[in-house]
Amino acid sequence: MASPNYQFEKRRRDLEKKAKKEEKRLRKLAAAKEPGAPSEPGTEPGTEPDAEPGAESEVEPGTTTEPPAPAGAA
Repeated sequence: MASPNYQFEKRRRDLEKKAKKEEKRLRKLAAAKEPGAPSEPGTEPGTEPDAEPGAESEVEPGTTTEPPAPAGAA
């Protein structure tokens, strides 16, 4: 009985993955070029899919981003 050629199988799987990835990239590129097409959440740079509309991550006036000083420091 012939032994399996694992290198050939691995290469075939890798080529299938590469082809699928390229196909997905082309689909996304085509969808991005269509004007007025709804985009998937999180695909635009600087946006988060879980962020609520209108919620800002800026620091409120009068507050600091520094941690509080230790209790013994004066």
